[in-house]
Amino acid sequence: MQCRIGCGACCIAPSISSPLPGMPQGKPAGVRCVNLNIQNQCTIWGQPNFPEVCQNFMPSSWVCGETQSEALSRLIQLEILTTPSLH
Repeated sequence: MQCRIGCGACCIAPSISSPLPGMPQGKPAGVRCVNLNIQNQCTIWGQPNFPEVCQNFMPSSWVCGETQSEALSRLIQLEILTTPSLH
């Protein structure tokens, strides 16, 4: 599956514990990555500083669904299920 242009759910919903350009402490769940522009496109995608954690994310229909709202909902649910302190 290809990323849905303008979705950006994977740059909003999950937490990222590794440093990101502009976010040296990582990114909390539900917070927009500072590298996501207003069109929900990554401004550092494909650049040398594009984080490995982001490179390794592979979109799939079971995670991304049919719409951005489905993707956000599913990624939020995955965040909850995989964060020990939240369940």
